Amino acid sequence: MNNVSELVLLFASAFFAATILPVQSEAILIGLSVTGSHSALALFLVATIGNVLGAVVNWLLGRYLVHFQDRKWFPIKGKALTKATDIYQRYGLWTLLFAWLPFIGDPLTLVAGIFRTNIWLFLLLVTIGKAGRYALLLAVI
Repeated sequence: MNNVSELVLLFASAFFAATILPVQSEAILIGLSVTGSHSALALFLVATIGNVLGAVVNWLLGRYLVHFQDRKWFPIKGKALTKATDIYQRYGLWTLLFAWLPFIGDPLTLVAGIFRTNIWLFLLLVTIGKAGRYALLLAVI
């Protein structure tokens, strides 16, 4: 696999990991980091941008498609959506700093769309959290 293909794979895995799809971007990030074929900065940027853009998809679903939440194809099911809504209402938009967490992070980004959180504030907080996770992961490697 060439260098560009590897970065596209990392981007795609990070993007889809921010949705409800069961994708793990960390394993690909670690694997590419260990090979040394890319700078840590390139890996960090590609993974972060992909993961944040995936979260934006969730925000858009919450903002514009929440009225379809009872449909089978809707990505976040009732229980997870209710739990995320409760957390978001209790702690506010600062919960978006934890959008990288498994199981609860994706529903939080969807709830932010439902509550019409300002997209720029959403991007700032989600980027801080997701970038922090990737930076820590790369630092540990």
